[in-house]
Amino acid sequence: MNIPQIRMQSTFAQIGIETSRGEMQIQQRHADMQMEQPMAKLMIDRRPPRLTIDQTRAFEDANLKSVFRMTEDAAQAGYQQAMNAIARISQEGDELMMIEHGFSALHSQAERNSLPPMADINIGWIPSHNSVKINYDPGETRINWKTRPVNIEVTPNKPVINYYPGKTNIYLAQKNTLNIDFEI
Repeated sequence: MNIPQIRMQSTFAQIGIETSRGEMQIQQRHADMQMEQPMAKLMIDRRPPRLTIDQTRAFEDANLKSVFRMTEDAAQAGYQQAMNAIARISQEGDELMMIEHGFSALHSQAERNSLPPMADINIGWIPSHNSVKINYDPGETRINWKTRPVNIEVTPNKPVINYYPGKTNIYLAQKNTLNIDFEI
């Protein structure tokens, strides 16, 4: 016996999805910067040091005098000897005036004038103590700075942002079907 049959064949619907990813591009330029540093001013005020050495007295002690100084010393020594001679002659005259008091003036004057005075023997070319005068002025240095501030100008740049959104495309990739067959 033949039984009628129903054949059903179906396919499901299929959905297709296509996506493209979103994209973001960010570009950040460096900030524009201008710096200016004016030069500092430096002022130096200086008085140089000074060393003074006076050896005049040391040279005079070693008998190394200038012509003018030797002439002056010889004139002074001659004047002093003249004054000493006048004082000696005056003293001897006073002694002779008092001869009646029994003072032996002639004898003592003869003894004094016949014997030469004791010679002063000394090394004459060694300078005396502290004959060289040294004077030192250290000087002075003053330093003045004038600084100037730094001028900085900064201009920030905004970022450049490009955004491409992602896309999603949904479509029907396959339709659903239903086939019905009858067989008798």
